[in-house]
Amino acid sequence: MTTLLQGCREETVMMKHYLRVLALTATLAAPLAVADYEDGVTAAQNGDYATALREFTAAAEAGLDLAQYNLGILYYLGQGIEQNYAEALRWTLAAAEQGHVNAQFNLASLYYYGTGTAADYPQALRWNLAAAEAQHAGAQHSLAKMYELGEGTEVDLVRAHFWASASQYNANAEQDAASSAEATALLGELSAKMTPEQISEARKTFAEWTISR
Repeated sequence: MTTLLQGCREETVMMKHYLRVLALTATLAAPLAVADYEDGVTAAQNGDYATALREFTAAAEAGLDLAQYNLGILYYLGQGIEQNYAEALRWTLAAAEQGHVNAQFNLASLYYYGTGTAADYPQALRWNLAAAEAQHAGAQHSLAKMYELGEGTEVDLVRAHFWASASQYNANAEQDAASSAEATALLGELSAKMTPEQISEARKTFAEWTISR
């Protein structure tokens, strides 16, 4: 799971992967929801997770994706409340359905490992794909592995190679050396299984993707 918090428009990942700046959607409920969310951020930064839980819950129930995302993490970690994977799944799903990219990546992990639900590779594939298409390098790496192993889909080494290349590209862009190294290792692993024709096809697809960005 990616983790908490740094401000109304910015999230700092403390456990794993990526900083992403998010714009808030303007709705009638947004001003109060944002205020609740900001109070929750302040409480969490001060180690008061019970207050953070209360404020995030209010903002999450008003539909704020940032609050839903962070509320899911509190339930996942058991901070401010007893650990509850089903609630973690519920709120992560709510944020993911609104297009929150880190929530989509977390949701894929919950489905993949069967946390808070039965393991469901097709759902894990679906949500990794959603986050991968939004340029989440971690999701791109996970998606590459799923295509390599045929989890939730048929084995497709060409697609696996493409997504591993995309992961490496985005990790380098984010100056994430560890994730870049993981992607490089995966590309080597995949290439050892592929024919020259398959590698050529994957590289061509990746080149076309980079040009179209």
